[in-house]
Amino acid sequence: MNIALIGYGKMGKEIEAIALSRGHTIILKVSSENATTYSVEELKKADVAIEFSTPEAVVRNINKCFEASVPIIVGTTGWHKNLDEVIQKCNEKNQTLFHASNYSIGVNLFFKLNEYLAKLMNKYPDYNASMEEIHHVHKKDSPSGTAITLANKIVENLEKKLKWVNESASEENELEIVSKRIDEIPGTHTVTYGSEVDEISITHIAHSRKGFALGAVIAAEWTKGKKGIFGMDDLMDNSH
Repeated sequence: MNIALIGYGKMGKEIEAIALSRGHTIILKVSSENATTYSVEELKKADVAIEFSTPEAVVRNINKCFEASVPIIVGTTGWHKNLDEVIQKCNEKNQTLFHASNYSIGVNLFFKLNEYLAKLMNKYPDYNASMEEIHHVHKKDSPSGTAITLANKIVENLEKKLKWVNESASEENELEIVSKRIDEIPGTHTVTYGSEVDEISITHIAHSRKGFALGAVIAAEWTKGKKGIFGMDDLMDNSH
């Protein structure tokens, strides 16, 4: 498979290594040097594009891939205020978009566990839900895309929480997300249900970027030849 790699930072290099080890070819690398100058014609040589750039650049990159009729796998977070317009354009142009806040298989199992636990806790109102996410100091968005996905699923499934806030909760119906940026700490997400007598916590800790990179390459392999809008649920529910 010929892959265009849009974003060639630490994550891009990790994706490159895994893609090469799985027999794929990187035909285009987009870094800060050619971010605004790479062409639609260059993109057309790719079977898929994998995009891990910046929140400011992502929509421009997606539109370029749509123009080239190349399926795009988006791993950049912090741009979802533009998601509705991108989805509309994808449908109008009959293109392919795979987007996720986190490509790690382990995290996506954690998402399912989080959703199940939220539903379960409706019967036990004495427990109050809260969240904490910790990342390295270089992470630009806060809360993380992964934290937002976790929080949205809690709000959808736990009746007593109506919205999430990235600060101390002042209302009982608010889900508190505490965001911390510490040194080179790997991504850590914890959901806690606390009561007067005890607490229940579920935690996911990423040991390296490899899990995210592998998931992105698997998503690219799965998406090749498909049309439409997809996410990790589609991949995980249909990959076996």
